[in-house]
This record gives sequence, C-alpha cells and structure tokens, in this order.
Amino acid sequence: MQQWLILLIAILSEVTATTSLKLSESFTKIGPSILVILGYGISFYCLSLTLKSIPVGVVYAIWSGMGISLITIVGWMMFGERLNIPTLLGIGLIFAGVMVINIFSAPHSA
Repeated sequence: MQQWLILLIAILSEVTATTSLKLSESFTKIGPSILVILGYGISFYCLSLTLKSIPVGVVYAIWSGMGISLITIVGWMMFGERLNIPTLLGIGLIFAGVMVINIFSAPHSA
C-alpha cells in the first residue's frame, strides 16, 4: 500500500510543478520557478521508488493519466480554461484506460 501513496505523491508533485510552470511566466517569477524544479524533482524521485514494486507500464499509465486529468481540472479551475466535449471525452477515456490496466493486468508485484 505504501507504493501507491508514493505514486500519489509523485502525481501531486507533478501537477504542482506543471501548475507552477504556468505561474512562473517563462521562469521570470522566482517563487513558482523554484516550485517547478522542486515539484518535478520530487515527482521523478517518488516515481522511481514506485518502480521497485509496480511494473513500469502500470506506474506510467497511472502517473501520466492522472496527471493529465488533474492538470486539466486545475487549468479549468485556476486559469479559466474551457473544457469542451472532446476534452471531457478524452479524460474519460484516460480514466477508462487506467481502470482497464489496473483491473485486468497481471498482479502488481515485481
């Protein structure tokens, strides 16, 4: 169960870093720029830890799928970005894909 918590930390760190990337205004604002570096560093470190016990395909599918979905929601809530039908359909397909991988793939032990 600990590896899933570490994966969640990796996902949330990546979303924080990506959000900060927009807020950094091309690295002209120091605070958000520091968060970008820290966020991606923490994310990749935690991601590497999960690869000791979860297959790389499963880790990457969850990390990227959840990251895409969460950053889309952040863009909508924080930056007023529009979510149209194709966007929502695409996010739904990402969730479906992650669920298929988790439900039907082989056990997650290395």
